[in-house]
Amino acid sequence: MIHGKSRLKFFAATVAAAVLLLNTSAPSQAQSRNFKLTQGLEIQYNILRTLATEYVDTVDFAKLINYGIDAMLQSIDPYTEYVPEEDSESIELLTTASYGGIGSTIRKDSLGVMIMQTYEGSPAIRYGIEPGDIILKIDGVDCNTLTVDECSKRMRGNPGTQVTFLIKKGRTGQIVETVVTRDKVHTSDVPYFGLLQAPDTLNIAPTGYIKLSSFTLNGSEDVRKALISLKEQGAQRIILDLRGNGGGLMDEATDIVSLFVPKGTLVATARGRGEGANFSCVTDKAPVDTLIPLMVLVSSSSASSSEIVAGAIQDLDRGLIVGTRTYGKGLVQSFRPVGYNGKLKLTISKYYTPSGRCIQIMDYAHRNSDGSVGSVPDSLKQAFQTKHGRTVYDGGGITPDIEIKPEAYSRPALALSLSGILEEYAVDFYTRNPEVPAFLPTPSAESEDIANAGVSTSHTSVSSEDIAKAGGFKMTDQQWEDFVKYAATKKFDHRSASEIVFEQLVREAKEEGLYEQDKEAYDLLASKVKLTKEQAIEQNRDEIQPLVEDEIVQKYKLTAARIRHMLDYDSQLWKAVSSWK
Repeated sequence: MIHGKSRLKFFAATVAAAVLLLNTSAPSQAQSRNFKLTQGLEIQYNILRTLATEYVDTVDFAKLINYGIDAMLQSIDPYTEYVPEEDSESIELLTTASYGGIGSTIRKDSLGVMIMQTYEGSPAIRYGIEPGDIILKIDGVDCNTLTVDECSKRMRGNPGTQVTFLIKKGRTGQIVETVVTRDKVHTSDVPYFGLLQAPDTLNIAPTGYIKLSSFTLNGSEDVRKALISLKEQGAQRIILDLRGNGGGLMDEATDIVSLFVPKGTLVATARGRGEGANFSCVTDKAPVDTLIPLMVLVSSSSASSSEIVAGAIQDLDRGLIVGTRTYGKGLVQSFRPVGYNGKLKLTISKYYTPSGRCIQIMDYAHRNSDGSVGSVPDSLKQAFQTKHGRTVYDGGGITPDIEIKPEAYSRPALALSLSGILEEYAVDFYTRNPEVPAFLPTPSAESEDIANAGVSTSHTSVSSEDIAKAGGFKMTDQQWEDFVKYAATKKFDHRSASEIVFEQLVREAKEEGLYEQDKEAYDLLASKVKLTKEQAIEQNRDEIQPLVEDEIVQKYKLTAARIRHMLDYDSQLWKAVSSWK
């Protein structure tokens, strides 16, 4: 990384090099463009030099130049960005879903930082660190003097290195010192798969379900293993759930499609300007099953590689796309070195599905006069044909073959979730209930070895039987009442949509002089729509209670169990299954 005046000198050298290069090698048709680039670089350097010598206060040039780079790239598109050397770990996390650390999520607490969640197979679990534990010090540094990000950076490190924590245990209040050996923490692209347990009202063929959360290195192997396992368990149909999947590596998307189509099938084509920007993605691996009925679930947040998979399956008529229209990101990024171990994540291409359509929805190259970005209008969308002659369209994401919208949550339910109150309660529940019989994990052989070494095993391993049991977890009425009392003490916007509309009505009535004419009527209506926090929560119990249960399940039995529990309440999923003929 470059600092202060050295950064300015580096910039000056860069300008000089750019001017020399452009003046000696540019073809005549590009001279005007290159002149503007040279002129811009020179002006920018002159501004920085003037700031260095004449600005009233000291200027942090490293911060200023980084800000300028970020603003410059943001004006192009939201996906092109500069990654400096100190943030290089984010590239590994983005592409491999792996990092060196202890494997936990944290939030700031009055005493330090609280452990909110641990990951399956992580060092945190192996060394007995649990939700509700408060880290007071990291390697002797008081966590109250650090931000959450600074604590997180200190917890991370190269696998095999050690970090020392001073911890106040959530369940006992005991203060202990724990030395943890960091390891490579990896989150699977397939956090859960299994045979669906359909409601009694549905009589369906054995259906395998695979949740795919991202597209990172070797993630397609996770899908392959899940698919083979489900077929061995008797699955006659497969659901690939891409809802909420923001994408990832293009090669992994191609390899996932290859599981269901013949070898040598075109999945996508990329077209761009630079070297290496034009290429085709063709399956080069033997499929697992080219005939098993396939459904792909998508949502408005299914993007990028998710859309490559969904678009290919749809264009090849290999399966049914169900849900809501996808995000509409038809751009390809690649990393380019830009010096000093920094990298530029650069948009290099647009990709096209097998039928030839580009599903990019935002037109970043042609902005509105105010600088905003417009979407491709319906009048400009073009029709394309799938393998069997069905009509599909470009310019707006992947439109599902069957549209099924998810259930809409009430405002109080969303407020409780987004404010973090649901997760906070689940941590509190976990610390107060160490002996919940249905939730006690089954220790693995590895955890028994750790126990012999004096490390806690209360939260070490979760079996498939534990996950299955977690799917049936229901809070008792007493537990629900406990949650209502807890949530009512917290700050969140519990107003219903009706109350919001009523407040707007009162404001307009007062402005128009109508409120005082019939104040009693307004007061009566207010008594009907204005609810206390307790009333708002109770009124929406049917949707809030499953959300609380999801959080509690994850604290005891981790992510796979949570997803299994969520499926029972997933009305969009069951509508999709019932529509599958």
